[in-house]
Order: sequence, then C-alpha cells, then structure tokens
Amino acid sequence: MIKFFYNMRNAAIFTIGYEGLSLQQFIARLKKFNVRYLVDVRENPLSRKKGFSKTSLKSILEAEDIQYAHFRALGSPFRLRYRLRQDGDYDSFFSAYSEHLLNNQEALVELYSYVINGTTCIMCFEKNPEKCHRSMVALKILKHYGNGLKIIHL
Repeated sequence: MIKFFYNMRNAAIFTIGYEGLSLQQFIARLKKFNVRYLVDVRENPLSRKKGFSKTSLKSILEAEDIQYAHFRALGSPFRLRYRLRQDGDYDSFFSAYSEHLLNNQEALVELYSYVINGTTCIMCFEKNPEKCHRSMVALKILKHYGNGLKIIHL
C-alpha cells in the first residue's frame, strides 16, 4: 500500500477535447505529455471529423504507440445531452451525469487500472473541460483514488 501512495504522489490524469484540433495537433499534444493510454468517453465514438471515429482513431494511435480504449459506460447519455441542448443548464446536466456515474462504478474502477499502469488521457469532443463530462470522470477518479493525483487538461 505504501508503494502505491508513493507512486501516485506525482501522477496525473490528463483530459483532452478534440474540438478545434486537427488530428496532427491532437496526436502532438498526446505525445508531448507521453500519453500511453487514450480513453474515449464518448457514448457514440463517431465523428464527422476525419480520423476521430473509433476504428480509424484506434489504428492511428496504435501506429503512434498509444493504446486506445472506449468506455461507452462513461459517455454522456443521449437524453442528458439532448436536455442540455434544450435548456443550457449545465448544473442540471452535471448533477444528472453524476447520478449516471454512480451506476457505472465498474467502468471507473477499470479506468483507474489504466491510470496506475501508465500516463492516461480521457478524451471527448468538447474543447472546454468545464463544459464536458470528461472532467467529472477525472474528478471521480481523483476523489476515489487520488492521493496526490493531479488533473491536467490538455
């Protein structure tokens, strides 16, 4: 147990949104911070932006020696995203998403196994981390396992 706490003292979990980034810029940011695992927390990992859909992104990242994992259970459910588009109420959105995470604890535990095994970055579309559910995922990891873990938004 002591070794675990020592190792986490300077550890970080990164988050990134690809909105406004080219695929090359996105990969450059990941490489700059030596990201080993990219965890996609989009409910539906599809994108109109070339290279950012699950299958192509996974292939591209593997060529860059970055492992890709998709955690659908940590995605923001469609009904929450739809309601947010209608009312713009982020407080309500994050409250409902927090409830969603309570029902998906196994996925958080699995995500944590990535964090302790190498530099991990949580990915979604939204550029602004304060308006994206990935920040809440990172905060849940910090709250449950933190002990010195830092959250860094790329």
